[in-house]
Amino acid sequence: MQGEIEDKCGIVGFHSKDESKDVASLVYYSLYALQHRGQESAGIATFNPQKGLSHYCGMGLITDVFRDYEIHNLTGNKAIGHVRYSTTGQSKLENSQPFVTDFGDGFIAMAHNGDIVNSEELKKELIDEGFYFKSDCDSEVICYLLKKEHYDNDKNVLDAIEAVCRKLVGSYALTIIVDGELYAVRDPMGIKPLAIAKRDEDFILASETVAFDVIGAEFIRDIVPGEVVYFENDEINSYMLESAGKCKLSHCMFEYVYFARPDSTIDGVNVYLTRMNIGRELHKLYPIDADLVIPVPDSSIPAAIGYSRASGIPYGEGLIKNRYVGRTFIMPTQEERELAVRLKLNPIKEAIKGKKIILIDDSIVRGTTSKQLLNLVKEAEPAEIHFLVGCPPVISPCYYGVAMATKKELIAANNSIDEIQEQLDIDSLGYITLDALVEAIGMPKENLCWGCVNGEYPTELPEGIEAETYYKP
Repeated sequence: MQGEIEDKCGIVGFHSKDESKDVASLVYYSLYALQHRGQESAGIATFNPQKGLSHYCGMGLITDVFRDYEIHNLTGNKAIGHVRYSTTGQSKLENSQPFVTDFGDGFIAMAHNGDIVNSEELKKELIDEGFYFKSDCDSEVICYLLKKEHYDNDKNVLDAIEAVCRKLVGSYALTIIVDGELYAVRDPMGIKPLAIAKRDEDFILASETVAFDVIGAEFIRDIVPGEVVYFENDEINSYMLESAGKCKLSHCMFEYVYFARPDSTIDGVNVYLTRMNIGRELHKLYPIDADLVIPVPDSSIPAAIGYSRASGIPYGEGLIKNRYVGRTFIMPTQEERELAVRLKLNPIKEAIKGKKIILIDDSIVRGTTSKQLLNLVKEAEPAEIHFLVGCPPVISPCYYGVAMATKKELIAANNSIDEIQEQLDIDSLGYITLDALVEAIGMPKENLCWGCVNGEYPTELPEGIEAETYYKP
């Protein structure tokens, strides 16, 4: 359910061998395509061999951040970019990325997607060693660890990255500029996506393939879990972390259910086709007699089409989305969030009245947004409401970069499906099963992270991380 779950970030990296070329505008457009991954802040850092590092970050959408800042002030043929939604760390300018730190005659600029579950422990160690933190974000921990290994311990960049990754527990996809060279790192479990493409003689790294499409770049491949990519002699070079291949693959299943744009392909799996398959699987599980299949826009549209095609029941628009309304999770009070739902979605009464409808959504997390949505639909006076959900019941928080809710706020952690149906006051409620979702994604079950739906996490969790106190989006 949009507004109840949010991903952490989208990242971009750009390498051009032409030292006279400025690539910031291409990074800007790539980030624009990843805006759905984070709307709180945005930033770009560039490197020019003659002028050194330039960077600019700000709060809001990328169009807001760079509205009064001339993008061409960011000169250089190497760049990284970031759009952010906060999970660890508050929504404030100090937490915006890329992070930049100077040391001696060098610098590190870094953009991070993911979450480091042992970041507090690592941060305390760094503070004891004299490091000062300007943010409360886990990403800065990685930046300072890299500075420590590369500069203080005099390791080359690849050895420094290896040393840092040995200490990290959690998820991370990174784009980094160190001493004017671009690196990309994907954690050994592959929780967060990262891919590489080519545009003429330039190389681009990004969280999703849509970032390549918008600038006319040709997808090459996904970055392998545990791989470090760098560009020596203007060619793709690869270094595998010591832990690569030794960890259980744990791709985030929510990328396919909700986060990624449907026109992306992640780890060889097309998101649009996956969501179509989700609709097909929902029909196998719940072959309901109805007049109309309606999606909750936008992420559930392919699933609704899939259900419609499998069932022969007409697909129809029953909810119109106002695309000029901000996301509901940023509203500070429940009353304002409820108002935002009404501003964002409005039912087409003429399409719904007197009809038996199947309403398809991607997920139910807290359940508050679903209740508000269904109340709106009921005002249009349908004959029946059957609510189908393209994700199994969410019963546990995520610790790897997905802001959901605390366990006590998760409706499925505290209620049976029958009880949820009763609370929503609808004719039927059906969740996709875990096995059916595996079938829809088409990837081995053991290669996906299911922590939020079965409580089985791919890493050990540090002491003190309590389900009731962790994420408060």
